[in-house]
Amino acid sequence: MVHASPEHAWDLLVDWARQREWIWATRVSGGHGPGAEVVARTGIGLVGFTDSMLITKWDPPRRCVVTHTGKLVRGDAKFEVLPRGDRCEVRWTEHVELPWLPPALTRLAAAVIAPVARAGLGTSLIRFARLAQAES
Repeated sequence: MVHASPEHAWDLLVDWARQREWIWATRVSGGHGPGAEVVARTGIGLVGFTDSMLITKWDPPRRCVVTHTGKLVRGDAKFEVLPRGDRCEVRWTEHVELPWLPPALTRLAAAVIAPVARAGLGTSLIRFARLAQAES
């Protein structure tokens, strides 16, 4: 639960440049609205990857859906802001594919990568909620 208005949470959520304040080791830039490109660089120092995305659905202040279009990560991500009185719930859902990975290793990779990704996304959302509340 985010102790901020849905409008404030949305504005902070899609302020791509500010995502570095709450998403671990990531810098993001991009536009807004259907068809706009968003690019995220995740990593530390020289170790990392670039994640290119295209906004496919844009429904402010409720939902943004992006399609990952890069060589390393494919799939969809969805950011949602659900009003809850004077607060809101923020959801971040990822459905990703790793096209560079041989099919036989997909299940093994999912078993290793998924828990790490969940932990990173979960703690990033906690950081988001703290930042949104501090600004409200």
